Amino acid sequence: MEFGMVGLGRMGGNMARRLARGGKRIAITNRSFDVTETLAGETGHSACRNYADLVAALEKPRIIWLMLPAGEVTETALSVLLPLLSPGDLIVDGANAHYQEDALRAARCAEQGIEFADAGVSGGIWGLENGYCIMFGGSDAVAARLKPYMEALAPTPETGWLHTGPVGSGHYVKMIHNGIEYGMMQAFAEGFALMKDKPGFDLDLAAIAELWRHGSVVRSWLLDLSADFLAADQMLDDIAPFVADSGEGRWTALASLEQGIPAPVITLALMMRFATQGKNDYAAKILAKMRHGFGGHAIRRD
Repeated sequence: MEFGMVGLGRMGGNMARRLARGGKRIAITNRSFDVTETLAGETGHSACRNYADLVAALEKPRIIWLMLPAGEVTETALSVLLPLLSPGDLIVDGANAHYQEDALRAARCAEQGIEFADAGVSGGIWGLENGYCIMFGGSDAVAARLKPYMEALAPTPETGWLHTGPVGSGHYVKMIHNGIEYGMMQAFAEGFALMKDKPGFDLDLAAIAELWRHGSVVRSWLLDLSADFLAADQMLDDIAPFVADSGEGRWTALASLEQGIPAPVITLALMMRFATQGKNDYAAKILAKMRHGFGGHAIRRD
């Protein structure tokens, strides 16, 4: 047993389950040991109380996959883990970290003779059943070590995983992937909103979504998900019009500026998410007051 998984949340837990289904026995640990014990009982994996136990449970050279929130949580985990590891061990950062941080972490690991890889993971809560799409950066030697685990995690051993290049490339590709996702989601949302409010036609949005799933050029997993929830409820009256944004959307927009490559759809989709978060409210009030000032247009009171 050479592979350890740190972090058993929605993604990490299901990735550990999929590895078990693929015949991989691994060591696992989580902030809450109750979660670790429950998952170990379900999968046959080895439950470890802490990082020291995890490292001790694994044969050298070890592979430690971090499936933790990006930023401070991952940094803290690295600070605790590095003194426990040995030259030749490998750390994989599976968080949605900024790709520019990867070179710094790789250099920090290299000082101790430890290898580093960055992995962008897509698949969400459906990855357990459908497999994960994994894009990872690192050396060719690292890619060879990770291949058996990628084959078990991906939809098939041949598809759904890719060694994208050097350290940082995996997170960069995942960042762009999520930026594209923003644009696709925004386009679907706007299209369905137009159809919902079209007077005179009384359009059945669930039927249209189901129609488009078959033979249409816009068919996709996002459309599949839309068809499912529209079939249950087209009005969505109990859903708050709030959409959070993750770091990848912002980083993709910044990358377009840094590289001088126009990305208006992705950038505008990010701006629309800001608008749903109340960050456009004051600007809208200013607009209303200006219209009232120059044209006497009525102002709606909240």
